[in-house]
Parts: sequence; C-alpha cells; structure tokens
Amino acid sequence: MQPAILGIAGTSGSGKTTLITAMLAWFRQQGLTVNVIKHSHHSLELEPPGKDSARFRQAGAGEVLVASPFRFAILHELNGAPEPTLREQVARLAPADLTLVEGFRSEAIPRIEVFRPAHGRAPYYPRDPSIVAVASDVPLDIGMPCLPLDQAAQVARFILRLCKLDDAVSSRGERSVTSSAETTRCKPSAIAS
Repeated sequence: MQPAILGIAGTSGSGKTTLITAMLAWFRQQGLTVNVIKHSHHSLELEPPGKDSARFRQAGAGEVLVASPFRFAILHELNGAPEPTLREQVARLAPADLTLVEGFRSEAIPRIEVFRPAHGRAPYYPRDPSIVAVASDVPLDIGMPCLPLDQAAQVARFILRLCKLDDAVSSRGERSVTSSAETTRCKPSAIAS
C-alpha cells in the first residue's frame, strides 16, 4: 500500500521543522506511523571523516549500513547516477500511514506552506499550485485553507482529513480528529474546515 504523501514547504527559517516535530508527537499519540523525508541540496556527511563507515564509502562500497542496538542508517553512494525520485525514496522506507516531505519542490505532491509575513520573504502559494493550505502565525485572507501555525494538532487534523486518514485514527479507537470547533487566528473566510 502506498502511503499518503504530503509536503511541508516554506522559506528558510519559517518554522517547517518546528511544525513537523510538533505534529509527529501528535500523530504518534493517535497511533499513526509517520515517516519524514528531508531533501538537501548539500552533500550529506552523516559520519565523521576517518570513521570506518566513511572509509568504506570512500573505498568504493555502494552502500554501507551502520547498525547499533538503537538505530541504523544506510548510506548509499550515487556515484554519478541520477538522484532517485521522491517515489523511489518513499519506497525505501518502512511502511507508514503518512510520509511528510520537506523539499523535493519539483515533485507533484500536495503541500502546506509555512508562511510568516514578518520574515519579509514572498510566499510560494500565489504561484505554486501544489500549495493546498497555508499555516501562518498571523490571520490571512488568501482564498484557500489557512491554519494557525502555533496549533500543530489542528494542522495535523487538517492533514488527516486531506489525506483521508481520519478513518484510520477512528478505527484504532483513538479520539476523533474531525473537530471543527477549534479556534484559529485566520480570518473566517479562510478558515480550514
């Protein structure tokens, strides 16, 4: 089964990571498994140079798996091959109810933009049709769902409804996720129902 995939977009420093980490805790309380993919344009250095795993990669290993009783990581060298697509990366992950994605902006997936007008950077939503809602720290009247950035549970509930996962939570005997009585700082015409 292909998991639901939703992007979290926004300019640097807008609060994407803070929102994602807050929602992860809420999703876990609801009994959902959520994976996260973070794309970087920079070279990833996950182990210190000179460590055995780094030396194995430098010596030509296609993949190096580093394992401990607490976690494991697989480092795969592309060696000039094309970067895998988002779908290919999702397929590498363990099964989950939902995969949140930060980055992979060229992939055609729905996204919620984290937007803070005080940062002075232009938002993506006016020119990016993949943006289906905006999470902001101020009221916005923008013609699409607007979510209160400081209410991670409300943003998470919106995601569950959007991805049609609210039944998965209900079937596990967890509390309802469809409450529409929560307060929001968005103007009424833009409140996400």
